[in-house]
Amino acid sequence: MARLGLTLREFDRLADELCRLDPIRWRALISHLACSDEPEHPLNHLQLERFAAARRRLPHLPASLAASSGIFLGPEFHFDFARPGAALYGVNPQPGCPNPMRQIVRLKGRILQVREVDRDQTVGYGASHVMASPGRLATVAVGYADGWLRSVSQRGWGRVGGRRVPLLGRVSMDLVVFDVSDVDPAFVRPGGFIELLHEDYGVDAAAADAGTIGYEILTALGRRYHRVYRGAPRQC
Repeated sequence: MARLGLTLREFDRLADELCRLDPIRWRALISHLACSDEPEHPLNHLQLERFAAARRRLPHLPASLAASSGIFLGPEFHFDFARPGAALYGVNPQPGCPNPMRQIVRLKGRILQVREVDRDQTVGYGASHVMASPGRLATVAVGYADGWLRSVSQRGWGRVGGRRVPLLGRVSMDLVVFDVSDVDPAFVRPGGFIELLHEDYGVDAAAADAGTIGYEILTALGRRYHRVYRGAPRQC
């Protein structure tokens, strides 16, 4: 990928030295696939051949080639250990195919205010949304300062009271607005929450609405969120 590590030329020059006793304890031979999310891309097998050849030079080292998408290219890509990353969080490692991973990331935003609005009321900066009929809006304390991307403006979704609710207008620095007109008011009160990521609207769906990839959605989430990490349920 022309990023970090050794070129093939550099590796060939150093391979014999790496085999000798050295103050540095070499832990593994690792490379990274450039096109693993495109299973038919010819570079996948070319990289596999080159990596296998390098491994034959250093057979005593554990070897790793596959990250999330590479795992699904087949067992010949697995070597001694794999490096699942985004797939652990539900990002689809096989774009264009049904996602084999379960959605585990949940993101909620706190409702600050609920207001009634009239027909023709504009919402947010630039008056980018105009209400076609009277309705009820919930303002939520999440914005692009939190990594909820501005590019999801007018296209994102939330969920509250078991119903899907559209994001209206532009994402602001600290605020977004959802149309909760069709939700039972008992579920939409200041201090409550609207779900932004959940099992029916996961990381990849939010990424598609934002015109990006799931990796960016996850890595953009800022420090102002309160995080709760839950382990796998214990087996009895």
